Amino acid sequence: MIVGFNHNVTYRGVGFHVQTEDSGIKSPQLITLLYHGGTIISSQKTTYADIIKVDNLEQIVEELAKEQHKGMLRRLTGGEFDERIAQFGITLNPAAAKPVAPPEPEIKPETPVTPESVAVEDPVPPSPPLEKSPVDIPGSESVIIVEEPIIDKFRKTKTSNEPSLDELIYAYLTAGQ
Repeated sequence: MIVGFNHNVTYRGVGFHVQTEDSGIKSPQLITLLYHGGTIISSQKTTYADIIKVDNLEQIVEELAKEQHKGMLRRLTGGEFDERIAQFGITLNPAAAKPVAPPEPEIKPETPVTPESVAVEDPVPPSPPLEKSPVDIPGSESVIIVEEPIIDKFRKTKTSNEPSLDELIYAYLTAGQ
């Protein structure tokens, strides 16, 4: 049994959550839900009772779950649920259809670097803000995935340029589109 997949996605300025879970051998089905603030916007259920005797069941179920999860993300970002979302009174921002990248900082190589011009880092950095990463899904509008912060009181917060686990999973799920 796979654990499942969860992603927070900002689509047209509004946050949504997509969750896919496997119910296990006793109830062989995959369920994907699209939420907004606790409200289920859409759901999709796939049963796999007809294949539970195959040798590599876990791999097959994981692939089915990935495809179903990606499909829900594609349907959301492709605008398929826009009318349903509006029925719940949720207003999508048409101006947020394509996120605008921040302007590139101006770099002047001729500016000399002196000890006074170098900022000194605080030994214990503050918790980083929520990371937002624009992601392009071919054939759909750009979306932003928001990583939920994990707070560990016993370890210092690391600042890194490495992609988050959610970004890696999302990139893996949407690869080859």
